[in-house]
Amino acid sequence: MSETLALKVHTNRGEISHITAEVETLAEREGWAPDLAFKVNLALEELVINIMDYGFDGGDHEIDITLISEDHQLTIEISDSGKAFDPLTDAPEPDVNAPMDERPIGGLGVYLVRNMMDDMKYRREGDRNYLTLVANREK
Repeated sequence: MSETLALKVHTNRGEISHITAEVETLAEREGWAPDLAFKVNLALEELVINIMDYGFDGGDHEIDITLISEDHQLTIEISDSGKAFDPLTDAPEPDVNAPMDERPIGGLGVYLVRNMMDDMKYRREGDRNYLTLVANREK
């Protein structure tokens, strides 16, 4: 089995439900384990909302999302023309051992995504951010 899903979404939060529905449909067709579908939806929600909230200074912009579902792995690429931001180096590292009321806001979502995915790479080409996530399907 191998299938590609390409989505172009706008920078408004109403798009999250559309992304979730499309991922659920792909997961069902491709026979993903339920925990993989959960991880993918959580990662996409976190990362896409971060782009929507912090990547642009207002206005309507597009975010491209491509999922390639293969027998042994799932590859996700998110690209946008927002501000340069490498979540691997620019996101604050959360202190997960600190008491909840002492933790600063920010960074936990990216931390979760990094820990849920098997690989994560960022690159900036021209005026675009490209974030690639890989999840092994055999876990």
